[in-house]
Amino acid sequence: MAIIIGVKFRTAQKIYYFDPDGVPFDEHDNVIVETIHGVEFGEVVVPNKDVPDEELVAPLKKIMRKATDSDKSKNEQNLKDKDEAIETMKEKAESLGLDMKIVDAQFTFDRHKLLFFFTAPGRVDFRELVKILAGIYKTRIELRQIYERDDVKLRGSFGPCGRECCCASFLPDFAKVSIKMAKIQGLSLNPQKISGVCGRLMCCLKFENDYYNEVFKLMPKVGSTVQTPDGEGTVISNDILKKISSIKVQTKDGDFDIRQYNLEDLGIKEKQTIEESAGDDDDIIPPSNGDSY
Repeated sequence: MAIIIGVKFRTAQKIYYFDPDGVPFDEHDNVIVETIHGVEFGEVVVPNKDVPDEELVAPLKKIMRKATDSDKSKNEQNLKDKDEAIETMKEKAESLGLDMKIVDAQFTFDRHKLLFFFTAPGRVDFRELVKILAGIYKTRIELRQIYERDDVKLRGSFGPCGRECCCASFLPDFAKVSIKMAKIQGLSLNPQKISGVCGRLMCCLKFENDYYNEVFKLMPKVGSTVQTPDGEGTVISNDILKKISSIKVQTKDGDFDIRQYNLEDLGIKEKQTIEESAGDDDDIIPPSNGDSY
């Protein structure tokens, strides 16, 4: 077992573990830590906690110190200065004729690096832009091209459900989402119905996908013949959530009627398969090309 604390940086939802080095921390304490990007200002979201060694990626970096009032003031100044940096970046990119949209900027706490995040329809040669910005800010400049989902994750937004987007509120990373998930769940394949504000498939399609996959394979294939309490019938449709099938059966007077039956009441000869019924992942909307930044 090892004692760790969990730290978040800025608005990113991913939690990073650090060694508290014997110092007790409370939730919402601010800390100064060294990361692969440099010295950073973070917030404790998981106070001192025992974690099994197998859950850690050793060795853990130690916390440099608890943030002082001076550190907090410096961080606030960095946040203010980034707004000016974004405007400067926009002006210089426009003067060079670069087709790019500036999303955000971030100073590392020690200001040894200034990172810019941008979106663009294609590859951008920003070498000249980096030289200009480095001359202005006298620090290392790094530009990162991100994608639609990353843009929403950074800046935040509200989804069609009326709640804050999952990526901006609690998802640490993006999971692969495919059109196959929408098909199995019986959702409309209208892109406007199943895409988020980023224009990509909604992340929430993944949340219940395991359940739908499991039950989908138990349901009878649409169009197949099954045995019902009222005799043989043809499967018209399935309600996977309720585990109910709509079956066309022949009545005693020779007419046909569509009746609903629970899954356990059916004698199924041919079950659905995901490959046959779901199609390819990229039928309508491809998954995001970008991973979390």
